[in-house]
Amino acid sequence: MTPVTLINYLKEHLDARDPLIAEMNERELRCYAESFLTEKTSAPDHMIKDAVAEVIGLGPIERLLSDDSVSEIMVNSFEHIYVERSGRLEKASEQFINEVSLRRTIDKIVLPLGRHIDEASPMVDARLPDGSRVNAVLAPLATKGSCLTIRKFTNKSLTINDLVLGDSLTKKAAEFLKLAVRCRQNIIVSGGTGTGKTTLLNILSQEISEDERILTIEDAAELRLQHDNLISLEARPKNQEGVGEISIRELVINALRMRPDRLVVGECRGSEALDMLQAMNTGHAGSLSTVHANSARDALRRLEIMVLMAGIELPISALRQQIASAVDIIVQIARLSDGRRAVLSINEVAGIDDDVLQLSPLFERHNTQGSLVSNQTLCKFAEEQTEENRQAIWESLMGDELCSSPV
Repeated sequence: MTPVTLINYLKEHLDARDPLIAEMNERELRCYAESFLTEKTSAPDHMIKDAVAEVIGLGPIERLLSDDSVSEIMVNSFEHIYVERSGRLEKASEQFINEVSLRRTIDKIVLPLGRHIDEASPMVDARLPDGSRVNAVLAPLATKGSCLTIRKFTNKSLTINDLVLGDSLTKKAAEFLKLAVRCRQNIIVSGGTGTGKTTLLNILSQEISEDERILTIEDAAELRLQHDNLISLEARPKNQEGVGEISIRELVINALRMRPDRLVVGECRGSEALDMLQAMNTGHAGSLSTVHANSARDALRRLEIMVLMAGIELPISALRQQIASAVDIIVQIARLSDGRRAVLSINEVAGIDDDVLQLSPLFERHNTQGSLVSNQTLCKFAEEQTEENRQAIWESLMGDELCSSPV
């Protein structure tokens, strides 16, 4: 019996409208289906499991979803699946039987989440119950057939020490970032797609005191902050009738009425940047966010462009002054050639001079094989801190051997 024949045989049996089958939950149905095929056919175990996964589950990607070494699944077409392991892409041996099988799997993922995808609405963003992020695109937008991307959520809660052990950060740079969060600096994490911006945001948020109220705002909820006084808000797309959308900008505006001590915006990608900057400037110091940019300087340019997207006529000098007053630290992160995700630089926004935003690199990785080293540069925010914090900031920048702070 071929795999397709086995699948069709199981479908016909389950479609017989047996009332006992209709009352089974998914786990019971899987057990029943495996027992049925084992009893009625001589197919090997792996074919039976594949057939059950195809009919009841998510087909060949089920094995990949349960594989902890896989961080991302990329289905380019029904017969071409790639995965990311340890930061590197590789082709998977799994593949769907045909385009129909892939479409059925996409529907199984998005429909229970209240999302809709068809030829009229051929793109969808969704989030699995475990937090994994899903994107699907159908033909004719995807010229080679339907494609599916799943960025898996990991249950492992990383700490800043894990980044130090993995050489993403040095111990001194990690200590500086912890102090920056505790001293309520507004921090932007900048980097490309898949560089670990959300992971770093999660880790930095661990340093926020338990007596502070945090509001997180995201397009798709990925942040997993371990904090008691926390409210998480998630944007909502339009429904099938084209109404009901709640944007990130609306959530940011509403969040300011909810008495937050800190705002954590999962990703700034549009006009909400204006409201986030205003919040940072009006009593919500210590807020955190991420932007897509290839360098700290590019991150500042991106913020300018996103604020202009709000449609408010602001002189460029006033806009840059707003950014200089709001943003304190920019952490640039990237994926290195060996697949590792690492912090490339930690920069302080030092102010504005002749309408040009000034950046002061505090830590830099001068090449991909080297470590993140301090430039032994003073940072302006240390001046406003207690003597104890000033000393700790200075030591993180200059070294333990310096016993007194010139700040």
